[in-house]
Amino acid sequence: MLGKKNPANPEAEMGFFDHLEALRWHLIRSVIAVVVCASFVGVFYDFVFDKIILGICSKDFPTYRLLCYITRTYHIGDGICIDKDIPLELQNLAMFGQITLLFQYSLIIGFVLAFPYIIFELWRFVAPALGEKQQKKTSLIILACSFFFFVGVVFCYFIIIPFSVNFAVNFTISSKIKNNFTIDNYIDFFTVMLLAIGAVFELPMVVYFLSRFGILGAKAMRSARRYAIVIILIVAGVITPSPDVFTQCLVAVPIYILYELSIFIAARNDKRRMKEEQNASV
Repeated sequence: MLGKKNPANPEAEMGFFDHLEALRWHLIRSVIAVVVCASFVGVFYDFVFDKIILGICSKDFPTYRLLCYITRTYHIGDGICIDKDIPLELQNLAMFGQITLLFQYSLIIGFVLAFPYIIFELWRFVAPALGEKQQKKTSLIILACSFFFFVGVVFCYFIIIPFSVNFAVNFTISSKIKNNFTIDNYIDFFTVMLLAIGAVFELPMVVYFLSRFGILGAKAMRSARRYAIVIILIVAGVITPSPDVFTQCLVAVPIYILYELSIFIAARNDKRRMKEEQNASV
């Protein structure tokens, strides 16, 4: 009954304002988690900016070292081997701009670090309305969402952003035009790419929900596979403007694997939904 609390589970049956109060505290704890993570980033800002955000400009960046090792070991050419520091020079054009940047990016990284906890708080808010079996399924879904998001962020940081920055810095249409980027432009690109690719890697979870409600099925995804491959190759070519085929494959192959994983998830949901419909008709 609405407004009557269950002693065994106090949040299972609450009134409207009780739900608002519970949601408020979930949001407050989420904000606190972001602030704590952002404060941690702010304390070690020199390491975060020099070694992480701008670390991709160093020839000792793990991706560059690995690719140089592969090219030299298997003699596949030096086109993807970056053995020199990327000559990236960034400018701050605003007074107190670096202070503003410190606070801004500390919050962004704080949000990324606190993402699993934010999802956990969201689950805690929804969980009381679910049964025990549904709670277990929901907890697995939350873990999967966090996993795919961080895999996308890591993939973007170690693969997409380094090659994109290297291409942007070295590409010129005239020797009289120099590439002088602002720190705001670089940070905006860095942030958008991280969050966008993290969102792209949530494709299996999006397909899971669409297929669970019968909106998208495995049959449709299989029939559209050839078109999906073309789209994936185009996206990979745009993300990695380098003409090197190997670099494009580094981006295209993981996205295609996500697509095949999504088909597998949709197929399982199709079978489950058909079974539920058969049981309901009996």
